[in-house]
Amino acid sequence: MKRLTTSLAALSLTAGLAQAQGADVPDNLEKLSNFQSTGTTEFTFIEQGGDFAEGIKRNLERIELPPGFRIGLYAVVPDARHMAVGPQGIVTFVGTRKDKVWAVTDRNKDRVADEVKDFAPSLRFTIPNGPCFSKDGFLYIAEQNRVLLFPAAEFFYESGDVAAFNLVKQGELIPVEEESFNHTARVCDIGPDGMIYITLGQPFNVPAPEKRELYDKWGIGGIIRMNTDGTGREVFARGIRNSVGMDIDPETGEVWFTDNQVDGMGDDIPPGEINHATGPGQNFGFPWYGGGSIRTNEYKDEEPPADVVMPAVEMAAHAADLGMMFYTGNMFPEEYRGAIFSAQHGSWNRTTPVGARVMVTTISEDGTATSKPFAEGWIDENGEYLGRPVDVAQLRDGSILVSDDLVGAIYRIWYQPE
Repeated sequence: MKRLTTSLAALSLTAGLAQAQGADVPDNLEKLSNFQSTGTTEFTFIEQGGDFAEGIKRNLERIELPPGFRIGLYAVVPDARHMAVGPQGIVTFVGTRKDKVWAVTDRNKDRVADEVKDFAPSLRFTIPNGPCFSKDGFLYIAEQNRVLLFPAAEFFYESGDVAAFNLVKQGELIPVEEESFNHTARVCDIGPDGMIYITLGQPFNVPAPEKRELYDKWGIGGIIRMNTDGTGREVFARGIRNSVGMDIDPETGEVWFTDNQVDGMGDDIPPGEINHATGPGQNFGFPWYGGGSIRTNEYKDEEPPADVVMPAVEMAAHAADLGMMFYTGNMFPEEYRGAIFSAQHGSWNRTTPVGARVMVTTISEDGTATSKPFAEGWIDENGEYLGRPVDVAQLRDGSILVSDDLVGAIYRIWYQPE
């Protein structure tokens, strides 16, 4: 196996060359689907030590956590977005909004990654933001306009070739003419019904009325679900602007998801959202509502649907709530069992930046949800971002991982009272 170790600067140059070559890079999916070798033996390995890693560790000293919690650098992972921890605890797969999926391995189980390399280097990915696992170890990766299935990724990721199949063929997740550079970071999850749920952000700040019928049909601006053989596709939820975070309550089997709300209405409105779907067919209010109960200017004169479901929690305006997960571990104190941990990526156009933190949301017996900061400090005293959290995932020991696509890193948070 050839080994190419690269710095972040070298990786950026390599990625730029690959994008420039574009169609000259073979996809090889047909070969991999027929268990044929592609001859690919070269991986890109990411250096885990050195000055860059030490700089990340220094910034983590600023992060504020509840008493007894600790944070450390788990891995250097360029452009790290959504994560899927393998059911066997062998490897964590990390998506990006570029053309890489990373395999992150802690070989000696000291809770710090030893190796980060690209997954399935013989494939050409397009915005492979959303990996997710089924309980029986099937890996799914939701791309911009395709969904791939890897039946044994956790055990065969060491090879340049790994069995790979279409769940949804290229160009069939959404109409090709609706492909966009905006709001195309998909996430997925497998429900207790055995179906795969996929978020489909719509590409506009607020879409024109003539787009609504098409988007309603395809589930763009919503959540779709289908069987894990690709059949039975249906629109599960509508009225969602751009959800980039979703998890299923392990107690109830109900879907919860974050949603990013309308820009250009001011610094303090509309609020971000964490939503609760109690069943299929619900409408969460967009584009009539820009976030919470705030009406959009474009649809203010149109009567909203009567059955709109308002958010379970209104979050800080423009904090960009992304990845989320229910905590099911035993490491954290009792108050965090069953809570939602979610990442706020941070505002991109607010006068004073907000977000860039990890939130925790607890749900009371009557269903009321309440959110508060859990880990914060990635915005310094000058209003400069030192990191932008994207997703939260749980390791088998009950600690949690937090990805950061600005720094290109994954952090680990654990509980260790003095």
